[in-house]
Amino acid sequence: MKHLKSFVLLPGVILTALLALVLSGAAQAGWEPKKPVDFVIMAGKGGGADKMARLMQSVIEKHGLASKPFVPVNKPGGSGAEALIHLKGKQGDNHTIMVTLNSFYTTPLRQPKLGVDITTFAPIGRMAEDTFLLWVNVDSGIKNVQEFVKAAKAAGNKWLMAGTGKGQEDQLLTAFLNRAYGLDIKYIPFKGGGRVAKELAGNHCNSTVNNPSEQLGFYKAGKTRALAAFTAERLPVFPDAPTFRELGKDYVYFMQRSVVGAPGMSAEAEAYYRGVFKAVYESAEWQKYMKKKSLQGDFLTGAALKDYWVREKAIHKVILKDIGEI
Repeated sequence: MKHLKSFVLLPGVILTALLALVLSGAAQAGWEPKKPVDFVIMAGKGGGADKMARLMQSVIEKHGLASKPFVPVNKPGGSGAEALIHLKGKQGDNHTIMVTLNSFYTTPLRQPKLGVDITTFAPIGRMAEDTFLLWVNVDSGIKNVQEFVKAAKAAGNKWLMAGTGKGQEDQLLTAFLNRAYGLDIKYIPFKGGGRVAKELAGNHCNSTVNNPSEQLGFYKAGKTRALAAFTAERLPVFPDAPTFRELGKDYVYFMQRSVVGAPGMSAEAEAYYRGVFKAVYESAEWQKYMKKKSLQGDFLTGAALKDYWVREKAIHKVILKDIGEI
């Protein structure tokens, strides 16, 4: 009977253990924010990152994807250093996430004293890779890269390229143009791609390398012209703009549009946000936005996203060394 009793109780013990596991999993799966979520943007208002974040916020709200509101907070200072330090200081916080640019790589490389290790951030999701084009004001009369090079060479360092931040994406592309075509373009940093786009539209600079989302309104209004794209193939929205590859310069450059969480964020919270942004990525609104703004790339998360960061950081380290920024 003793052996029989042990035999009978064993399934009950197993059932209890399984039930505990199920309840534990349900509790983890059921994690939700307890207060509004700070949605940090490491760029100024009006730029590509800002527009993207606010669109994602609206999709989350429209479809009820979160139990608490996501509140955009712009922190553009120091080429993203302000935002990085802010998020680093939120160790273990489950209610702070951030939209990143490539300054996610370049700023920590340029400013090692910040003590920012990007691999400590929670890899929630890469929403897209943004594209770049070379832009001029229509009033310049410049219609192609050949004419751009001729005009820029004649102007020397009086030719002004407006861009976002120091050592960031726009400056890297300006350095490429200077090196590839023997130019001496002067790079002028501003806070936010929206401001940069306005500088060109107002004829306060000679050119920019804005993302499509930042320059599109002025382009449609007939104020600016796209001369060439830093992409592997021509962008459907700008069919008349050849790629630099077509022009004999094998140079392709993208900017990540990713969402990351604070270092030490709980696994439950990280899983929650992954679900939210995967749903945003798959929404009709986001897919339409990607097509309209010439965004590319699949949703990437978890270990695959961290591997992506490591590769991109290595690439940017080489680029920054090449232009003397580190």
